[in-house]
Amino acid sequence: MLAHMQKLPLAPRRPAYGTTARRIGWDGLPPGVRAAVSGRVGARPQAEASAGSGFTSGFAARVSGESGCWFVKAAGAREAPFAAASYLVEARINPLLPAAVPAPRLRWTEQTEEEWVVLGFDAVVARMPRLPWRADELDAVLHAYAVTAEALTPAPEALVAAGLQKIADLESDFEFWRKVAGGAVDASVLPDFVPHEWIDPLAELESSWRTAAAGESVLHNDLRADNVLISDEGAATFCDWNWATYGPSWLDLTVLLADAAADGHDASTLLTKHRAADGAAAEHIDSVLAGIAGFFVGRGSEPDEALSPHLRAHQRYCAHAVLSWLAERRKELKIA
Repeated sequence: MLAHMQKLPLAPRRPAYGTTARRIGWDGLPPGVRAAVSGRVGARPQAEASAGSGFTSGFAARVSGESGCWFVKAAGAREAPFAAASYLVEARINPLLPAAVPAPRLRWTEQTEEEWVVLGFDAVVARMPRLPWRADELDAVLHAYAVTAEALTPAPEALVAAGLQKIADLESDFEFWRKVAGGAVDASVLPDFVPHEWIDPLAELESSWRTAAAGESVLHNDLRADNVLISDEGAATFCDWNWATYGPSWLDLTVLLADAAADGHDASTLLTKHRAADGAAAEHIDSVLAGIAGFFVGRGSEPDEALSPHLRAHQRYCAHAVLSWLAERRKELKIA
């Protein structure tokens, strides 16, 4: 039973999130893309070094010119189809975010003859949180998320009209343990840190996914350290709104706090005290943690991505972090 889960073996090494992206530079962009950006930032554009964080090969850097400075993201539909598609989603979602949501704002969009998607955001002066997580920066992120959750609960009408999916309906992405327990997925894909005697209890927990993940808040749905920016004043903002969905307001905090728990923070207490988790049932939280852990274990066992060589390491690390927190919760909460 999960109430008697033991501590997991040593965690996989946390990826160096500031250097996980393998991005194209300014000089590697097609002429039409550079011209489109120049038309926005002005003559003699100067691009800074591409952002090292993230898991795509798209261009991402501050670009300044005579008309101003923007944070520019660009990807080609042929060269990086996943990134280009996600940028189109972000271009649809970002302008619909309420003003209260702390996020860099999209100011312009271009699509070029080379089939590139180009986005221009406010050039926020900020950096990723320091890792391991520091208490002050984690507090800033949790505060910013409280503001975000309040602004997105209930879902604003503009985002409702955008036709977002409900994460509870995406159950096929969160039934990994049930597939292993039923033989549809071979247990040999499990990493060494997952005891095989956990499969059935995790499958049972995961089976409540649809109920546990139900909610009417709009979620960022990819809230991790490299999608957070910390300003010089210590304020947090959230970028990359390309996976927005509906769910319970606390769900965004699960992977973020699992990462913090791996650094010794009391994630369960932080979640319980957070106003986005008011009224959340512990059993629902644990069911969601089981589903997310299975998602990361399954994806982390897939072949490496040529355009994103650190993605599988990230997923394996997250799987360990989420399972470790879940194991501790089941022990402390005495939930069978």
